[in-house]
Amino acid sequence: MDMDWQGIFGLQASPVEMFLRGSVAYCFIFVLLRLAGRRDIGSIGMADLLVLMLVADAAGNAMAGDSTSSTDGLIAVAAIVFWSVVIDRLGYFSPRLHRWLHPERVCLIKHGVLQRKGMRREYITCDELLAELHLQGLERFDQVKYAYMESDGKISILKAQTDQEQESQQPNRRSGPK
Repeated sequence: MDMDWQGIFGLQASPVEMFLRGSVAYCFIFVLLRLAGRRDIGSIGMADLLVLMLVADAAGNAMAGDSTSSTDGLIAVAAIVFWSVVIDRLGYFSPRLHRWLHPERVCLIKHGVLQRKGMRREYITCDELLAELHLQGLERFDQVKYAYMESDGKISILKAQTDQEQESQQPNRRSGPK
């Protein structure tokens, strides 16, 4: 059994072309996903998984073109990793870019009151928000001091203190010396 080493590892396109293909695909997909918003509540559903697989397949074809060489594919993967690292570093050193890459959190509940504007902005329904409360052991919106959609798409919940919790934090005051 003879192996076609040249076909597996030989370059069928120039390394610069493969790097540019990988860069264009990465930038396009990154901007597309950034514009699509943070419609994730901490898990991946079947539809999300399907979209991810289709994007990966489409990106692979766009990056490789007619190429079948492993080396060409590795150069395209290197371009994707390169841009991922560069964008992370730029976001770290540039506060303006960081705000665009990692949007500010959005308030969904404030002192037990639903913040409809934030919910509309993130396309979160009352049922979805209530499901997140249930995961935190809460039953009602009025048990929440604040709930935020974080930049990574997860919902963070700060519980409201109950009357008993507030009383236990008050210092004991005695009416006077005995």
